[in-house]
Amino acid sequence: MNRNEAWALLSKYNKEEFHLQHAVTVENIMAWFARELGYGDEEEYWSLVGLLHDIDFEQWPEEHCKKAPELLSDGGAGDDMIRSICSHGYGICSDVEPVHEMEKVLFASDELTGLIWAAALMRPSKSTKDMELKSLKKKFKDKKFAAGCSRDIISRGAEMLGWTLDELMDRTLRAMQACEDDINRAREAL
Repeated sequence: MNRNEAWALLSKYNKEEFHLQHAVTVENIMAWFARELGYGDEEEYWSLVGLLHDIDFEQWPEEHCKKAPELLSDGGAGDDMIRSICSHGYGICSDVEPVHEMEKVLFASDELTGLIWAAALMRPSKSTKDMELKSLKKKFKDKKFAAGCSRDIISRGAEMLGWTLDELMDRTLRAMQACEDDINRAREAL
C-alpha cells in the first residue's frame, strides 16, 4: 500500500477535519520517530501505520480497533500493518499488545499529540514551535486541561518504551515541531 492508497482508504471512512488532521499529525510524527530511532528504511511503513491508526474511530467509535481489521484488509493492508494499528488500542479497545518499537511509539505518542496540539492552541502563536517542555509538563499535570487525553495511557506508553515521561514528551514535542509545517499544509489541503 502506498501513501495515496492509504489516504484514499482513510478518506473513505473519515470526513471530519479534526480526525483527518490527527491522522496526518500521527503520520508525520511516526515518520520522524522512524528516522530518529534508526528505522529510516521503514519510514514509509511507520508513517502509513500512523496515518491509518484511527481508520474506524470516526464512524464506529464503540468498535474502535475491532472494525479496523475488516476495513484495512478490504483496503489491501497486510496482516502486519493491521496488527500494528490494532496494538495502539491495547488495554483500551484491543487485546493486541504492542511488541515492536514502532507499535510502542504509536501507543505512547497517539494521545500525547492531542495534548500537545491543545497546548499549542492556547499559546499566542498557536504553534508548537515556540513551546518548551516545561510548558507541556505543566499542561500534562493539569488534569482538567485537555481532559480527553489520557495521562495514564501516555505514562504507560513511556514505560512500555523504557523512556521517562519527560523523554517521551520531549521527543514527541520535537517531532511535532519538526513536522508542524507539513501538518499545516496537509490540513489546508483538506
